[in-house]
Amino acid sequence: MKTIHAIKIMIMLLAIMVSCSRGDSAGNTDPVVPNPDPPVNPTTPTNTYTDSELITMVQNDVLKYFWDFSESNSKLARERYHTDNTSLDANVVTTGGSGFGLMNILVGIKNGHVSRADAVSRLTTALNFLKKANRFHGAWPHWINGTTGNVIPFSSDDDGGDLVETAFLAQGLICVREYFKDSADSSEKALSELADELWKGIEWNWYTNGQNVLYWHWSPNYSFQKNLKIEGYNEALITYVLAASSPDYSIDKKVYTEGWSQSGAIKSAASLYGIPLVVNHSGAAGSVGPMFFSHYSFLGLDPRGLSDDYVNYGDAATNHAKIMYQYCVANPKGYKGYNSGSWGLTASYSRNTDGSTGYSAHAPNNDLGIISPTAALSDMPYTPTESMNVLRFIYNQNYADYVGVAGPYDAYSVQYNWVTPRYLAIDQGTISPMIENYKTQFLWNLFMNASEVRTGLVKLGFHSTIHGF
Repeated sequence: MKTIHAIKIMIMLLAIMVSCSRGDSAGNTDPVVPNPDPPVNPTTPTNTYTDSELITMVQNDVLKYFWDFSESNSKLARERYHTDNTSLDANVVTTGGSGFGLMNILVGIKNGHVSRADAVSRLTTALNFLKKANRFHGAWPHWINGTTGNVIPFSSDDDGGDLVETAFLAQGLICVREYFKDSADSSEKALSELADELWKGIEWNWYTNGQNVLYWHWSPNYSFQKNLKIEGYNEALITYVLAASSPDYSIDKKVYTEGWSQSGAIKSAASLYGIPLVVNHSGAAGSVGPMFFSHYSFLGLDPRGLSDDYVNYGDAATNHAKIMYQYCVANPKGYKGYNSGSWGLTASYSRNTDGSTGYSAHAPNNDLGIISPTAALSDMPYTPTESMNVLRFIYNQNYADYVGVAGPYDAYSVQYNWVTPRYLAIDQGTISPMIENYKTQFLWNLFMNASEVRTGLVKLGFHSTIHGF
């Protein structure tokens, strides 16, 4: 049986292919186009930015995706931004990526990259749009039309609520609420209250379909026909945490235990490179999945010292990053350009065998010679030294080839002398929040100090050595 993640990636691949090939009557992926300048150019000057300067630069750069290149009406995150075709999907808003965008803006305020007043105005517009947009028992769809607020089907039978994407958005909403909740400014207070209203309106328990598991999708046209159970270990832990945290639509612990944890089957006793896996990664028996498994839920949810009845999630996430690093350095497939300064596999744009651009969930069991910068950069809290090496490699050694208008391009390959001048919200969106959590634990502290989150975690049997429960 295919795992949830494997099916989801197939759907994502189909959606990317269809979207990127609009106007191509054959319905294929992008035609072969001339590549940008070679990614490794001996004549490219070497920069000498300090580590502190590099961190400031990359955080400011990726914020531009959510600020300068946001969807024009809603001010939420566009699904994608292609510098070689800027009008493509200009009004397609991504729900999960928009949640990441909310957190990027909060980090931008904190670091002085955007003014507080401008950010409040922008966030208020975005949240008012979400209030009026299509919802399905409180859950937003994967894609929203940024002009009308109507659902854009993600696939033929996915035209309703997407609970996992909604959870990524709700994670951001809670951080917005917490950041502004004690403000004496009336507009900031109103923004906090609106964020609270929106996340509390999600009917998490509806998505159990009367069973002890959460389901990814529900549609008024297809009901639970998609039939994708949310089972770990993948990117979706935050979905169960928020479902348990909901004041009005909470789930019972047994939904988490039998659903996400699979009654203990989530645990793994295997090791790679002498490093324990800790968990069974969906779709990657005996190995690790794409790096985003250990990013999306942990922008707000602090994995350090966080454990439930079966798993220490700090160990699971950190070991995931360490194994990914060791795999890339070992480089069993012998790809050119894999080394201690150029590593990291995750779902991103990819190079098809004919040289055109596609999409793939890169991982050790699906290694195509493609490095995705977000993989290592978003690992900063787990592998700070190894991740900093990648930041230096991109900005100091290969800036002209790998960095564009919104930070590091989505993917590159030294093996194939290939780089895509394109961006995806879900990839750019994790970089700055995770770097900030490494620096100051900013978003972790906001999210973990939310009273409902703490209540939900305790309900599910979690303990945190960092946050004292």
